[in-house]
Amino acid sequence: MRVARIPYLHSEPFYFDMARRGIELCEMVPSALVSAAEQGTIDAGPIPLVDCDRLAERFLPVAGFCVACVRQAGSMLLHSTKPIEALHGAHIGMADEAATAPRLLHVLLHLKYHVQSAAYVPLHAPHDAFLLIGNRGLRQRRGAPGFPHTYDLGAEWHAWTGLPFVFSRWMVRKDADPKAMALLIDTLYVGLEEGVNALYRLAEPREDLLMLPREIAAYVQGLRYHVGLSEQRAIDQFQRYLRQLDC
Repeated sequence: MRVARIPYLHSEPFYFDMARRGIELCEMVPSALVSAAEQGTIDAGPIPLVDCDRLAERFLPVAGFCVACVRQAGSMLLHSTKPIEALHGAHIGMADEAATAPRLLHVLLHLKYHVQSAAYVPLHAPHDAFLLIGNRGLRQRRGAPGFPHTYDLGAEWHAWTGLPFVFSRWMVRKDADPKAMALLIDTLYVGLEEGVNALYRLAEPREDLLMLPREIAAYVQGLRYHVGLSEQRAIDQFQRYLRQLDC
């Protein structure tokens, strides 16, 4: 089985035991997952929430595994030159690796703050605010020079809805070999137990993330990896907001 590996801290526990069990890992950013799934390059992976419906005919959820934040994302941050409610007509820089985060930002701007931005542009283009996700977001979590306002999109969502936010759901091809599918599920369970514990037990800083062990432990404590009642309510609410914007 070929599995998409997202190279972000929040996904590391999933892959804790996969290579040892013979699962082939294909590293890619979230925005690349859907095309890889549609082209048959991967058989399973943590599909961005905004793309799950597109794959529903060929892929199915894997035992409720997901990536979600409870109260704040920690790694999905908007850095802005002005308060978020003042971003009317603003140009907002986006990393091309993002998938769900831009849609969440769009929902927050339009429906929570009633802000109409001028355009979403690449990070290298001039911008009034910019969005970072994943490990890049973690590395710059303390702010950005020239951008005095920083907003955690997970925290913005929770303050608005009182719900967690679900970034992605694990999905697998419906025609996958049943034994391979069972191996994947077992490996995910083991990874979340052993992999999360390994992050808690870190004794050295993660220089690639500019994070101390206690900061990593606090970050992981704010994550959820299974779809429960609150997570399902959050998924449903987010989809309602997306439909509202698309009307």
